[in-house]
Amino acid sequence: MSYKVIRASMGKNEDNEWLGSTVFTMDESPVEYEISFYSKKGKDWDYSLHFAGEPGEEEEFLKLDARIEEDDDLFDDLLDAAIDTIPE
Repeated sequence: MSYKVIRASMGKNEDNEWLGSTVFTMDESPVEYEISFYSKKGKDWDYSLHFAGEPGEEEEFLKLDARIEEDDDLFDDLLDAAIDTIPE
């Protein structure tokens, strides 16, 4: 499986916690997914996956969510896409 990042962002909220997201597609599918990231200190990350636009098939969504849960490289790549948007 390959992915393509459409857009990403990362920043801090008023409580100095990290919030970010990456919108992406998987393989050749036109369905856009968005993964949202949250961390209190930028170390341990929680995430939430949802459709970014029009919903696709629920079965594919559940497969992707399971893959993100198991595939540390994919998770890290999507997180890095958001982190890379932080101005230095």
